Amino acid sequence: MKPRITLATATLADGTPLELQEHDGRHSLVVRGQEIAGASTRTAEEECARLACAPFRPARQPKIWFAGLGLGQSLAAACESLLQKRGTFFVAEPQPELVTWQREHFPEGAFVKDGRVVLEQDAGPSGLASHEGTLHAIILHTETAPIGKDGKSIVENRRWLTAAYDALQPGGLLAIASSRPLASLFRTLERAGFTVVEHRVPSSTTAKRPRLLPVWLARKGRPE
Repeated sequence: MKPRITLATATLADGTPLELQEHDGRHSLVVRGQEIAGASTRTAEEECARLACAPFRPARQPKIWFAGLGLGQSLAAACESLLQKRGTFFVAEPQPELVTWQREHFPEGAFVKDGRVVLEQDAGPSGLASHEGTLHAIILHTETAPIGKDGKSIVENRRWLTAAYDALQPGGLLAIASSRPLASLFRTLERAGFTVVEHRVPSSTTAKRPRLLPVWLARKGRPE
């Protein structure tokens, strides 16, 4: 059995240790022994990004904003979905080590190789405010989304959801993937003004009986 190797470590804002691990060629982000990004989240992250980008394939200059970088799995899927040369993929990642790890351990990945990627540090409401009314989609995974000053995920913050709504163009999408059901999120998104659809996607494309993981697509404005 091949060993699990810790390639690098960091400390999150709340003092929690974060590890970048490798096992048999597969990488993962691990917090207290729990994988928050890697093989277990890859399919949901990629499908979330594809669903979010699909309506904007005709756009000349799509603008996609990511709340958190993780392992770059959502980013890679979005870059593959939208090939427009004038597209922009904003990655808001306040944890500097995640950026360093991409450059050191994934030099061929979309974050490093795709010239349309723009790095930002502020994933909070003020960071979104600089994009008011311009974004086609906002994409995040609840496990790797930055934590707000209140110690909670930004998707639980009403002020952040309001900023996300304001940052989107009419018809823009806030796309959220998760590794577990979040019973209150659907209603929380509706209260923030979004029209919400929940999808279930398989946790793996190879497992015989994969778990079904939730993906929420929250649209700014009402359906036509």
